[in-house]
Amino acid sequence: MKIIAIVGPTSSGKSELAVQVAKKVNGEIISCDSRQVYTGMDIGTGKIEGTWKKSNFVYKGIIHHCIDYIDPKKQYSVSLFQKDAQKALQEIYKRGHVPILCGGTGQWIDSALQNQKLPEVKPNAKLRKELEKHSIGELFEQLKRLDPERAAVIDVHNPRRLIRALEIVITTGKPVPPLQPINYNLQPHILWLALYPGQDELYKKIDLRLKERIKQGMIKEVQKLHAQGLPWKRLEDFGLEYKYISLFLQKKLSKEEMTEQLLFAIKHYAKRQMTWFRKNDGIVWLQDAKAAFPLVAEFVKS
Repeated sequence: MKIIAIVGPTSSGKSELAVQVAKKVNGEIISCDSRQVYTGMDIGTGKIEGTWKKSNFVYKGIIHHCIDYIDPKKQYSVSLFQKDAQKALQEIYKRGHVPILCGGTGQWIDSALQNQKLPEVKPNAKLRKELEKHSIGELFEQLKRLDPERAAVIDVHNPRRLIRALEIVITTGKPVPPLQPINYNLQPHILWLALYPGQDELYKKIDLRLKERIKQGMIKEVQKLHAQGLPWKRLEDFGLEYKYISLFLQKKLSKEEMTEQLLFAIKHYAKRQMTWFRKNDGIVWLQDAKAAFPLVAEFVKS
């Protein structure tokens, strides 16, 4: 069965392209975004404005899977996503539709396409509370001592991932098993497409989108999540928009400082995404979304 994967950095226009492609190939979309799985986290994650119809999340007539269904108070991991995504793949196959993986979280996309068993270590509240007392730098140094291979590739600015990695290492007494490298060229049943308009244009899009999200009520969204019981620490652990807006709402940053630091963090995140996707030599890089359609048509016919 053929699979289409639409990837790329934040703000590049992946979600809308995936919908247009789905309409042309009778497809369904599997969202591969580590924050869009959570309910109530909509503006800050750039989640599409879909609606639940019976048990399906639908946007512009297209069914989306693995999106808007996890309570943000609960812990959710790549191993749980792998199960959900692979279940969705089977359901889409059974209906005779084309699965379209769409997102910017590279590890999650790769996990959906691999059968490798990922560690299922349950959250340890006591251990996490102890680890949360340490700074990001201290957590990273501890991980370097216990699992230097994982430390070499982890997002060093994300305390949630650092704590999760340490939780796995300390609980199992073993390093975090990495996903086995994928030989993307040996996957002829997958069409990899990535949107990237170039750095200058991407940064313009990031600047514009941040301004639009603030106007749309992104700050109020974070206030609402906190009012519903999400501690500031939990919101900060989600990173990017939720981290910096939480710091602003706690009066630890001015609005100007929040915007400036958040903009820098988003652009840095886009760079990390590009580093991940450039490892995939099976990707066809596109500056214009329209260039995807003849490639999709040829792929589906072949």
